[in-house]
Amino acid sequence: MAEDPYKVLGVQRGASEDEIRRAYRKLAKEHHPDLNPDKKAASDEALKRINGAFDILGDEDKKRQFDLGMIDGDGDPRRAHNRAGAGRNGPPGAEDFGFGDIFTDLFGRGRPGPQPARGQDVRYSLEVDFLEAAVGSRKRVTLPEGGVLDLAVPEGVTDGQTLRLKGKGLAGQRGGENGDALVEIKVRAHPEFRRDGDDILYELPITIDEAVLGARIEVPTISSRVQLIVPKSTSSGQAFRVKGKGVNNAGTGKQGDQIVTVRIVLPERPEESLAYFLSEWRKKNAYRVR
Repeated sequence: MAEDPYKVLGVQRGASEDEIRRAYRKLAKEHHPDLNPDKKAASDEALKRINGAFDILGDEDKKRQFDLGMIDGDGDPRRAHNRAGAGRNGPPGAEDFGFGDIFTDLFGRGRPGPQPARGQDVRYSLEVDFLEAAVGSRKRVTLPEGGVLDLAVPEGVTDGQTLRLKGKGLAGQRGGENGDALVEIKVRAHPEFRRDGDDILYELPITIDEAVLGARIEVPTISSRVQLIVPKSTSSGQAFRVKGKGVNNAGTGKQGDQIVTVRIVLPERPEESLAYFLSEWRKKNAYRVR
């Protein structure tokens, strides 16, 4: 016997569309097979009932037909009979010709039952570190309902990008395929690196003597450490490009670079000898930069 879809979803007759949808989502999450691996058969059966009820109440036309008594909780046409076996206007034993007969005549007897329907997609958010996004990683996502999703974060993923996990959403209805899980990536800022497209930006502090005399300095990148040659007479703000040390773009097949910008940092307490040297040097070698 067909169940009352209002009772299955636990809502009152006259419930709004939002109330019906919220009740359905709550029950569908509670009985999702991934969250009940020890009771998969029971979860599948419960989801079948829940999806069947929402198939009626979540469809405006079907809900109206059910409320008018034209279809039952399975979506099949009703045929009304009185208790004496007689039609309301016919002789005893005659069938009562009501909404169910009209509905059946319009759509045909023996019509196929409700068709398989794809399950709903679900959305989640995942925070990852800057380097995890740049070089890729594997993460385990804990869902609000208590389940988990194992996720491969591809290298080069960007902040705000959404990853699709096929078949990890809500279960399909009547044998339909499951929905997908859509995971939005949030990338945490890094204390030293910034990203510009596929390039990585890095600011390198250097001393005044390294700027004047030149130096070979070890610089970090997102994947390793490299030696950067700072030439003599390097000004603060000058940028150097380290080829192939940026983000690998899987979409284009190209690799970005790392852009290293130097910043001259003076000692906190310059020695008097340095100050004297520069004052004497300025008398003979002053130059204009503005």
